[in-house]
Amino acid sequence: MLILNSGGTFNKKYNKLNGKMEVPFDNAAIKKILKSVDSEYDLAGVMYKDSLDMTMDDRKMLASIIMESKDDTFIIIHGTDTMHLSAEFLSEIFEDRKIVLVGSMRPFEIDKVEASLNLGMAIGFAKAVQEYGVYMCMSGYVEPWSRLEKNSKFGTFEIAE
Repeated sequence: MLILNSGGTFNKKYNKLNGKMEVPFDNAAIKKILKSVDSEYDLAGVMYKDSLDMTMDDRKMLASIIMESKDDTFIIIHGTDTMHLSAEFLSEIFEDRKIVLVGSMRPFEIDKVEASLNLGMAIGFAKAVQEYGVYMCMSGYVEPWSRLEKNSKFGTFEIAE
């Protein structure tokens, strides 16, 4: 299993110099969470962006890393605003991989529980599920990407109608 960090709210930290929440160029939040588990996972920082700043070239880079990897199971830490766009893109390319996109509505720095729970659920699901596919893990759900959608009004993810 390979965990790819692309940034998003999950990773954001408060910059006291400019008063803004920013995606740092590190994997610190993920490393802190992974310290609490007994298994070792490969982790790669791919890009460090808010998902609203992600481009098609960024999605192609994620796909290229997945394509070139020896692994068949991937967790992608991703921002929630465009998670569905990346999931849809990856689902059009891969039929022989398990890919779980996961994020959080609040930064790990502010709410360690949500980010930790979501990442833990994503890892457990990826280890347990037999079927290849692209999934999203948010708000207590892990579903095929097309069955989960963000409800921006309430700040949660829910099953798509």
